[in-house]
Amino acid sequence: MRRWLPLLLALPAAAFSATAYVSDDLVLGVYADQSPQSARLATLHSGASVETLANKGEFTQVRLGDGTSGWVKSSFLVSQVPAAARVKQLEDELSRAQAVTPELAAAAARSEVEQLKSQLAESQADLAAARGASVAAGQTPGHDASAGLDPEHWGSVLRAAGLAASVALACGFWLGYGFLARRVRRKFGGIKVY
Repeated sequence: MRRWLPLLLALPAAAFSATAYVSDDLVLGVYADQSPQSARLATLHSGASVETLANKGEFTQVRLGDGTSGWVKSSFLVSQVPAAARVKQLEDELSRAQAVTPELAAAAARSEVEQLKSQLAESQADLAAARGASVAAGQTPGHDASAGLDPEHWGSVLRAAGLAASVALACGFWLGYGFLARRVRRKFGGIKVY
């Protein structure tokens, strides 16, 4: 019977066991007995989690994370996580999420690059197939059938047009110069003023 006595005494405490939290903005002492005048075993801060073992009047017996058991005032315990502790948890989650974000962005960029590379490869394959089809139809690869002239012919046409424009500008300059020189000679009697 003596061997079973500690187990029997622990049974009601285990049946009552629940998690409780120290309420907001508080520093709470854990005492050896049900009195604030007894020896202080530990100090708890807001949001600290404790396991409740028993409840007697104004006091609740608690077990701390390190295994220490003691008594605290029941009015300072709440069953839900206090706001201050919840805010701290959310800030920690946010900082972890922000730390992961650059890696996710890099992975997304790598995925997008791979997708663009595959689209480029498909477009190049389509272009090669179209070129093969035009060669099979008897057209030369650089020939534009819709314009009627190949690009080399357009290059020679543009060069000839540029040369003609340059000659016209030079002729216009000399004609204008001659006209102005003649007017100046008439007006000033053959003396060059310019």
